[in-house]
Amino acid sequence: MLFKQIHLNGILEGTITLAFRKWKRPAVKPGALIKTSIGLVKIDHVSEVGIADIAEKEANQAGFDNLGELTKQLQSVAEGNIYRIGVSYHSPDPRIELRNQRTLTSSEFSALEAKLARLDRYSKQGNWTMEILEAIRQNPRLKAADLAKLTKKEKDWLKLNVRKLKNLGLTISHHPGYEISPLGAAFLDRVL
Repeated sequence: MLFKQIHLNGILEGTITLAFRKWKRPAVKPGALIKTSIGLVKIDHVSEVGIADIAEKEANQAGFDNLGELTKQLQSVAEGNIYRIGVSYHSPDPRIELRNQRTLTSSEFSALEAKLARLDRYSKQGNWTMEILEAIRQNPRLKAADLAKLTKKEKDWLKLNVRKLKNLGLTISHHPGYEISPLGAAFLDRVL
């Protein structure tokens, strides 16, 4: 589930407590934690509603100035049912603490090495993790499209797989591009 940054800021401040989406089926479940730029957002509840059942106050709680703006956004999606989703700020992104780690114990190093080997083993692209990590280290903040050209990978594939590296704490995403995290640098220093 994606949120606009302005809505994320409202969730963090506690002024936005609802979201509305039009989906063919619910894309989130109550209790789920969504990783976002502000940290983890918790899905408190999900219920299907009719557009006529949405109150002006709820549109405000979803970050819209009025019900008309929310209605227009929902009607821009051709198919699906409307879902009212309760949202709240849960906690900082745990990947931030992980990626800022500057040292690795032998067991932490081995665990990361095994996770990367697993990503390589189950990829149709073959061994890619070290190639992408090294390309990011040598070309910090290079746009995803340019990094994809450099590594001869498709842009969408690259973005999806760099996210896997980010989830391990090895990279940091920027607008634009990526860089190696302190943890990623510590890992690469031990590998090379």
